[in-house]
Amino acid sequence: MKNEELLKLNNKILNAYKDKDIVLGNGNVDSPIILIGEAPGAKEVEQKKPFVGQAGKYLNEFLTTLEIKREKVYITNIVKYRPTKESAKTGRLVNRPPTEKEIEKFVDFLFAEICIIDPEVLVTLGNTPLKGIFQNDVKIGDVHGEMLQAEIDRKPYKVFPLYHPAAILYKRDLKDTYLKDLHILKGILSEMGVNI
Repeated sequence: MKNEELLKLNNKILNAYKDKDIVLGNGNVDSPIILIGEAPGAKEVEQKKPFVGQAGKYLNEFLTTLEIKREKVYITNIVKYRPTKESAKTGRLVNRPPTEKEIEKFVDFLFAEICIIDPEVLVTLGNTPLKGIFQNDVKIGDVHGEMLQAEIDRKPYKVFPLYHPAAILYKRDLKDTYLKDLHILKGILSEMGVNI
């Protein structure tokens, strides 16, 4: 049933963005948690799978810390194509954060995806999915490591914001904070009796 609903949703996304290289959500549709990133990068577009590039290495470390196998969770992004800009240095395309307009275009697709998977916890990775879920200017620096609540399609969901795994690439001093937040999440999942 979930797979059929997800297939219909994915076909809607693919049909709406025929001119883009779309990277759809991937993983266990019965997972009690969804990991939500901002958008795919070059490696993700190449492999058609979320979090397989450099940030994916950190995500895998995060899953190891939580003692969760990657194939046991569902992973997606709020924006399903790679937002790019031209590098002033090289002239090549580089990643950029999604615009508010891009987030608005995809948020309903994300909400539908969440409702199909129907997890116990949404783990947002970075500012972009956090803002998309809450539809306001909440900042990851203010709420990381705290369990929040959001209503999606009249249903309450627990939301646990984490910094984006790539943030550690650019700000090494975040690694300790990130690990602390992961241990908080691990404790909360244990208290909730979430088995993955």
